Amino acid sequence: MSTLEQSLSQFRALPKPESSRLIDFEEAEIRPGIVSDTYILIVRGTKPYLNLEVNLVPLVYVQQPEYWGIEVVGTLPGIGLPATAPYTVSLPVDGIRGKQGIEVIGANCSKQLPFLDVKHS
Repeated sequence: MSTLEQSLSQFRALPKPESSRLIDFEEAEIRPGIVSDTYILIVRGTKPYLNLEVNLVPLVYVQQPEYWGIEVVGTLPGIGLPATAPYTVSLPVDGIRGKQGIEVIGANCSKQLPFLDVKHS
């Protein structure tokens, strides 16, 4: 096992936070950025708490996967205000692309999004 793999294994063994969870999403798409050969992931859904902070969090890999996993994570700071609200979050995905594309990972579903310019071998 390499030093990087060992370090990643130790990181994954750390306790998980109580205030953050994977949440559901309804739509996910990759759009071209303003500069050529750049891309932005856009994810939309409904959050279960009005004050839930939603982020897109890329997984960590030792080697480039076929589809790079990006989790839809909700963090609840303090007391939750129990009212649903729509959310839209985005993330530039230029340095976090898998060989084929990316995979958006939510609480109950995932969606693979291929990059259209990727040449399949």
